[in-house]
Amino acid sequence: MTIAPETPTTTTPLIPGALELEITRRCQLTCAAHCYAEAGPTQGHGTMTGDDWKRVISEAAALGVKKVQLIGGEPTLHPAFAELVEHALSLGLRVQVYSNLYRVRPEHWDLFTRPGITLATSYYADTDEGHDTVTGRTGSHAATRANLIEAHQRGIRVQVGIVDVLDGQRVDQARAELEALGITDVHTDRVRGVGNAITGSGLPSTSALCGRCAHGIAAILSDGTVTPCVLGRFLPAGQVQDTALKHVFTSPQWQQVAASIPAGRLDPCGPDCGPNDDSQGGGGTCNPADGATPSPAN
Repeated sequence: MTIAPETPTTTTPLIPGALELEITRRCQLTCAAHCYAEAGPTQGHGTMTGDDWKRVISEAAALGVKKVQLIGGEPTLHPAFAELVEHALSLGLRVQVYSNLYRVRPEHWDLFTRPGITLATSYYADTDEGHDTVTGRTGSHAATRANLIEAHQRGIRVQVGIVDVLDGQRVDQARAELEALGITDVHTDRVRGVGNAITGSGLPSTSALCGRCAHGIAAILSDGTVTPCVLGRFLPAGQVQDTALKHVFTSPQWQQVAASIPAGRLDPCGPDCGPNDDSQGGGGTCNPADGATPSPAN
């Protein structure tokens, strides 16, 4: 593959501290009411190859990106998943794996205990019925709960996002259950109008975003499209399959997309912003952009 040469520019790059890498849209679950990526068992890994992702990760590290989040779909289903994690770690990047924790391979447990790696997942209710109704997969609650306990016992840092999707979902009880298990890094949020959450003739809007997308964070989708975050996937700002990442971040298109996102609102972040690793920098971009105290839903 030939990478297009960079066009000389005097534009100051708007380089994010963290990148969300949506390496696949394949997932064992079918979260029909809210999955922003419209992922599922029949979806594919996209057109980005493992080598494409390794190149992008290398370019990101060279640009000063500090952290990558591997997300999907279910990122552990990608055939190059472990290789990509190892590559990022070798470059000194912190890595967060956003997994549904429905199934965890034995070799992945060993990977998750490596220094520099954290886990994040979604959890919906303290009952099988409540959780499984959201995920569309019978047995997903029991499996995810068991793997959360396993991760905690292994000393793996896990951050959990609870999205309030359905009436009577028992969100508060789910949070209390997690805290009783010793898992205290828990965030809650409402459904955002992106992907499967769009109903009727509605269209996605920047009003669904927290105001910091493209400012500290960016996403790359499984087809190489660069967007301001995974929830801002309706705002394409470039392509990395045939273009260097630096060229995207210095392009007028990226600058325009960043400028189009209203800043300074108190609207809390989406389901995948919450578990970002705020305390270590480079990924916690989802507090209100004006620096005010976050709402309890953040």
